[in-house]
Amino acid sequence: MEYLHTMVRVTDLDASLDFYCSKLGLVEVRRQESEKGRFTLVFLAASADVARGKTDFTPLVELTYNWDAEKYDGGRNFGHLAYRVENIYETCQKLLDGGVTINRPPRDGYMAFIRSPDNISIELLQKGHALAPQEPWASMQNTGVW
Repeated sequence: MEYLHTMVRVTDLDASLDFYCSKLGLVEVRRQESEKGRFTLVFLAASADVARGKTDFTPLVELTYNWDAEKYDGGRNFGHLAYRVENIYETCQKLLDGGVTINRPPRDGYMAFIRSPDNISIELLQKGHALAPQEPWASMQNTGVW
């Protein structure tokens, strides 16, 4: 068995691509549009996987955009997406500077949580060992839920 992708339904494809690609750093590797089915599928890979040429065998995020408006409740009900990052503090600062709320700051130098525009919870984990606690992260409070 091979893990292929995690599908997330999105309500605004442009806002979602801005979040996942421009802010989080994922890379679009494939797109499929279905006029008959009235949907667009966009497959995203982690930039490090793309740099290594691993997009055929790497886990992907599939953004599913249904052209007819629907309301999606929850987002948290399936769990979360998780990504390993080179430097948790630099990643969180870049996201914060991009207007993303850090719901669970990396107080421990290892783990943080954010949410997508569609309220999908995303876990960020420090590669290797936890970094030494540092401000402003060490004293930053949680915001909302993850």
